[in-house]
Amino acid sequence: MIVDAHTHLGDFPLFNVRLDAEGLIRMMDECGVDHALLFSLPNELTREAVERYPDRLSGMVWVNPLDGEAALSAVKEAVSRWGFKGIKLHPLLDSYLPDSEVVHPVMELAGRLGVPVLFHCGHPPWTLPWHFGNLAARFPDVQIILGHMGHGHIVYINGALEVARKHRNIFLETSGMPMHSKIKEAADTVGVDRVLYGSDAPFGHPAFELKKVEVSGLTGEEMEMVLGENARQLFGLS
Repeated sequence: MIVDAHTHLGDFPLFNVRLDAEGLIRMMDECGVDHALLFSLPNELTREAVERYPDRLSGMVWVNPLDGEAALSAVKEAVSRWGFKGIKLHPLLDSYLPDSEVVHPVMELAGRLGVPVLFHCGHPPWTLPWHFGNLAARFPDVQIILGHMGHGHIVYINGALEVARKHRNIFLETSGMPMHSKIKEAADTVGVDRVLYGSDAPFGHPAFELKKVEVSGLTGEEMEMVLGENARQLFGLS
């Protein structure tokens, strides 16, 4: 089973890409992806897609902690009523530090609901990996996913591996990170059970994101874990 832990829907002219639910399913079929975690703005876009393709898609609710109670209400509704599997936070887009106090209520709620939190990780000044170490230490019972595992800069990639080695509740997601060798290093030094495959579609394509994992040097069993089993267990997928 292949599970893509990082996909979006929407029209993004700045990046010259767009993707609707039907297009995502076609892309998954072409690349042999069985299931995808989806988070989009507005959240209703995700909900509609998940309702249309419940066997192929699972939702995560995207909120801005700076919205206070409105963000918490959105999380409660999405998880409790819509069956969403986690929370997406984007400190770079919304301009806050991951370890700032404004994030704490969302993390506390995630702990009570028992869902993981995926963060964009890898761009200064808001999403450098070392901030997530502080957050992981404060909320050891909340599973934190570093989307892009540091992204494109080797210093930030190594930083993501460093904080994940120190904190058992940090997971690394592979999309947008260009170095196949770092996937193998993450499996060997962080733990293969804490590495998740993702494509970041439509900004990335599963055709080359999957190939990156396939050529990383993982064993067959390790590849099965990274490509799907880890996400299946983390998100409680059937």
